[in-house]
Amino acid sequence: MRSAYSVETVRAAERALMARLPEGALMQRAAAGLAAACAELLGRVYGSRVVLLVGSGDNGGDALYAGARLARRGAGVTAVLLAPERAHAGGLTALRRAGGSVAASAAVDELIERADLVVDGIVGIGGKGGLRPEAAAPAGVAERSRAAVVAVDLPSGVEADTGEVRGAAIRADLTVTFGTYKPGLLIDPARAYAGVVRLVDIGLELPAEGDLQALQHADVARLLPVPAAESDKYRRGVVGIAAGSARYPGAAVLAVSGALRGGAGAVRYVGPAAQAVIARFPETLVSDRGPAKAGRVQAWVAGPGAGDDAATVAEVLDADVPVLLDADGLRLAERDAVRGRTAPTLMTPHAGEAAALLGVRREEVEAARLAAVRELAAVYRATVLLKGSTTLVADAGGGPVRVNATGTSWLATAGSGDVLSGLAGSLLAAGLSARDAGSAAAYLHGLAGRFAADGAPAGAHDVAARIPDAWRNVRD
Repeated sequence: MRSAYSVETVRAAERALMARLPEGALMQRAAAGLAAACAELLGRVYGSRVVLLVGSGDNGGDALYAGARLARRGAGVTAVLLAPERAHAGGLTALRRAGGSVAASAAVDELIERADLVVDGIVGIGGKGGLRPEAAAPAGVAERSRAAVVAVDLPSGVEADTGEVRGAAIRADLTVTFGTYKPGLLIDPARAYAGVVRLVDIGLELPAEGDLQALQHADVARLLPVPAAESDKYRRGVVGIAAGSARYPGAAVLAVSGALRGGAGAVRYVGPAAQAVIARFPETLVSDRGPAKAGRVQAWVAGPGAGDDAATVAEVLDADVPVLLDADGLRLAERDAVRGRTAPTLMTPHAGEAAALLGVRREEVEAARLAAVRELAAVYRATVLLKGSTTLVADAGGGPVRVNATGTSWLATAGSGDVLSGLAGSLLAAGLSARDAGSAAAYLHGLAGRFAADGAPAGAHDVAARIPDAWRNVRD
């Protein structure tokens, strides 16, 4: 599992470590890791041209000391000092002693355009807002140049704790981060600015639980239910699907397909699309008596393609089993009904639906995804899975937010969310918590999307068909 920690937590760990180390030792550890990553990216250090964009903080010092190491290996290293009077004195001395130089302001653009590598040491993890004009200008030149761009700890201009980008920011090919991941490296929109992220261990002692968690294959494999010898369909979990309408029968079919391929022991379907569901999946148990009389289930999925059937959504919310709300179910559910539930509730909005629930513009949710998912979870007293390029899962009670980046932009297709709902519903029925079900489902759904698309268009039914492959990939 990858854990990310807030700036406050990282700063506290750094202070504790520096108190035990000789002065400057921690910066030297960071600089050594940074220089090694830069050398690996360059391939051939001797004769390469490296430009350091140096701000006034410790990031600038890291860049200068790393530049000195590269200069000693034969690279031509030039520092662009964006705040000359506040540049790290020790790092600047080390660079000059190693044969590096400081650029004249008039030559900066040309130097960057000719560089093989640009190192972003402008702003550290405490930065807020976008880059100031004097830093934005060389950052823009670097983005347009042929040079590889390496960010020190975090791309300058993005916010470490939130993943927000409120102005001009560095777009890196590689980010070398120290001690631990920062939330902004894992959450969009900032994640898109980080490129490949490389973690350098500098010896920080951090709390066991971070502010953000990104599950890996092994973590998801431990969550996935596997039938035992004595299992039957009820022990494996029966999921109820209340979805579809005369206008959107396909939503029901896709939700059922996600549930069946997600390992449900059985699927009970309630709704007007029964004929379409049975035609595609004859193993489905169909009822026309409403959720309360449909038969035994361990979890409900309500809302995909439901149109204006508020009565069915309300009936599902009355059930004393875990409930997943998606699509129209999010719109039709009464807030107080969700807040008053004693069984778990998992809500799965995309940014537009989240914005409607919060009464804000979609752009506000997309710009501040972490704040939005936390607010929704608190307001509805539910677990919320916010879909998007990085999927976020937050619990109402707080704690670490789960982030998933296995998805692909090819998943932005009609019906993809319906498949995810059924998949997550099957995991709820199998007994996973809402947080674990949402996290594991997002992970598998993302992998299935990658397998289905493989760089080319794929429909939601193709994604559903590849869920077993994703499951197998994780467990193998």
